[in-house]
Amino acid sequence: MSVVWLIIMIVSIVALALSDPAAVLASMITGANGAVSLALTLVALYGIWLGLFEVLDTTGIADRLARLLRPIVRRLLPGESEETEKYASLNISANLLGLGNAATPMAINAVRTMKRDPVRSAVATTNMIMLVVISATSLQIFPSTVVSLRAAYGSADPADFLPACIAATVTGTVIGIVGVKLIGGVLVRLAKRRERKKRGGLTV
Repeated sequence: MSVVWLIIMIVSIVALALSDPAAVLASMITGANGAVSLALTLVALYGIWLGLFEVLDTTGIADRLARLLRPIVRRLLPGESEETEKYASLNISANLLGLGNAATPMAINAVRTMKRDPVRSAVATTNMIMLVVISATSLQIFPSTVVSLRAAYGSADPADFLPACIAATVTGTVIGIVGVKLIGGVLVRLAKRRERKKRGGLTV
């Protein structure tokens, strides 16, 4: 990915140098200032929310939240441990608040504690794929990161996109979950069929 960004940067600089050489240095300085300003804004935002999640975990509220979401998580990730359910619940909670980067560590911890296929330990299980899909589609009720960025850049109504955001993320999450369930079911049936054929061949 770093190579891709490097190519994009070089092509952009060369294109600007050919069209307006005098603007190259000024554009680079302006872009660097904007990047630093954006980074500071995001550091403050994520510092607050990651600190909040740490407090929730320390005080035991995270466990209560996990119990609240457990019926949903168990249907989405059947057969996993309570520790996995807790991390998955925190991941979903962070996504609901629009904290994608804050949700990522929770998803990583959940995957680390998930059960693995004893035969193919290097292959992702259906539950792992489901968690990745849920995290990627990022069901959001209040996208705090985007709202904060819009407010920082002077939007007159930073939250005016909420209805469209909720509709889009709900639709994406539902489609993702249904897709994983359908494809996972098909793959399981195919695996069982291959296993039966293998056993039949050994019997013969």
